[in-house]
Amino acid sequence: QVQLVESGGGSVQAGGSLRLSCAASGYTYSSNCMGWFRQAPGKDLEGVAAIYTAGGSTYYADSVKGRFTISQDNAKNTVYLQMNSLKPEDTAMYYCAAEVDRIGGLPGPGQYNYWGQGTQVTVSS
Repeated sequence: QVQLVESGGGSVQAGGSLRLSCAASGYTYSSNCMGWFRQAPGKDLEGVAAIYTAGGSTYYADSVKGRFTISQDNAKNTVYLQMNSLKPEDTAMYYCAAEVDRIGGLPGPGQYNYWGQGTQVTVSS
């Protein structure tokens, strides 16, 4: 059974940084893609970033380009989301997702097969 466990969320002031981690377990093979999503209260789930694990290609939402970086540590089966220059509008529950049915671009939430429970990020002004 595949499990994804996020960590690293918290509260930070605007302009600050956080690094989220997503540890994956239960795979008999490496996931083809891992991504981060976020959902703010009253808003839809938004794709933030994705990394295709074989070649390391990365994709980002326009709202986070230049501020967020997704990376992977294959030895630890862990994906990270480094978030810099945080803004109050980045406040949301952040979710990790893994394994897509179709490869290409920034996958939508419906394309992922596995999800974590989420970690809260709060950015104050």
